[in-house]
Amino acid sequence: MDLENVLWMLTALAAVVVLLTRMRMKATAARSGHAAIPQWIVTGHTLVGVAALAVWSAYLLSPSRPVGLAAVALWWIEVVLGLLILLRWLPGSGGHAEDAVDDTWADGPALSVLGHVGLLLGTCVFTYAVLSDRVVG
Repeated sequence: MDLENVLWMLTALAAVVVLLTRMRMKATAARSGHAAIPQWIVTGHTLVGVAALAVWSAYLLSPSRPVGLAAVALWWIEVVLGLLILLRWLPGSGGHAEDAVDDTWADGPALSVLGHVGLLLGTCVFTYAVLSDRVVG
């Protein structure tokens, strides 16, 4: 399998993570077990994710090093924001969240950890692809 196919698959998975994170944060905002994250932070996280997806897709369709670097910068901002939100939400990280109640998505933060660590690894692959000029278009 060539790198470009892997990049498109990772892009699709990143889109799912961005969408599901937004849906989960919105659906569980008032439920026990989730840290009180200000709505503007959640919205900013989503907007950066959508911008990263758009710029990254533009890069994959027509590779240009400046566009690729901009996309990777947006991905890293997205990853850092997501991990900081996740760390605040994790149980045992200073008591920011109580045990989850009525969480229909997953039992605890495992799904969020999987998505955000996966996005971190995907962003590492994106960074490698851009810095090594491996995308030819």
